[in-house]
Order: sequence, then C-alpha cells, then structure tokens
Amino acid sequence: MVPVLILLGVIVIIILWAIATYNSLIRLRTQVEEGFSTMDVYLKKRYDLVPNLVETVKGYAKHEAETLEVVISARNSAYTSGNKDRIVQAEGELTTALKNIFALAESYPDLKANTNFIDLQNQLGALENDIANSRKYYNGTVKLYNTKIQLFPASIIAAIGHFEKIAFYEVNDSVERENVKVEF
Repeated sequence: MVPVLILLGVIVIIILWAIATYNSLIRLRTQVEEGFSTMDVYLKKRYDLVPNLVETVKGYAKHEAETLEVVISARNSAYTSGNKDRIVQAEGELTTALKNIFALAESYPDLKANTNFIDLQNQLGALENDIANSRKYYNGTVKLYNTKIQLFPASIIAAIGHFEKIAFYEVNDSVERENVKVEF
C-alpha cells in the first residue's frame, strides 16, 4: 500500500509540475505577443505621422518627388504588412526612407525653420524613442520565452505543447550596423 501511495504522490507531483510549466510557457508567449503589439502600436503612430511630414516637405521640395514617393511607398508597405517578419522588414525600409527625408531637409533652410516641420520632427523623434524601448522590451520577453522552451525539463512540455522558438527583432539594414563616422 505504501509503494502505491508513493507512486501516486510522484505522479501527482509530475502532473502539477507539467501544469505549472505549461502555464508559465503560455504566460511568456503572451508577454511576447504583448511586446510585439506594443511595438506595433508605436509603429502605427509613426505611419500616421509620416504623411503629415511628407506633405510639409512637399511644399518646399517640389522637385524631390522621388524621395517623397519612396517614403510614402515604404510607409504604405509597412502599414499593410500582415505577418511579423514582413512588418519588421518594411519598418526597416521606412526608417531608411525617413532618414532620407531628414537629409533632404538639410538642403532647404526654410524647411528646417518651418515650425510644422520642426514639430513633426520632434514628434517623430519621440516616437523613435518609444519604438526603440518597445523593441528592447519585445526582445527581452523573447529571450525569456526562448530560454524557457530550451531548458530541460521545460523543453519536454514545450515540445509536447508545440511551443516554437520566436525570432528576435534585429536590424536588417547593413547601413545601420556600420560605425558612425564623426568628422570635424
């Protein structure tokens, strides 16, 4: 009778551990989804801001239509992307296109002094900080999740529950990875 009770006790402990592990994996996966969703909200705010920025620049740089079209095209592509991988890629393209707009603005002193442009540039700067922070949060939650599903013995429950590894948000633009050159 005692060996049966010990066996039942061990089985109950294993079942409780499996339930607790499964629940923690669900909690971590939900945090990853929430992290991506937060980043997506900030990206949406940026996408909404871009047309205002382009319209402000248009008035000063009429013959720079190609640069402005690239920005709008990147914005539309990023906004309409359905899956996470495409959103990340399109968002990188938009970041590059926005840098081109600000480089273009350097050629137009009147534009640089325009209060609407300055306000939009400041709003975009604040949004970029929010996006960077949300990327850090997302990557932090992905790290916790990926670590949990790979560590033994939780990896057993992860395999049974089909918990797949999630990709980190990474900078795909080789230009952004280069060292900044400072010249005086």
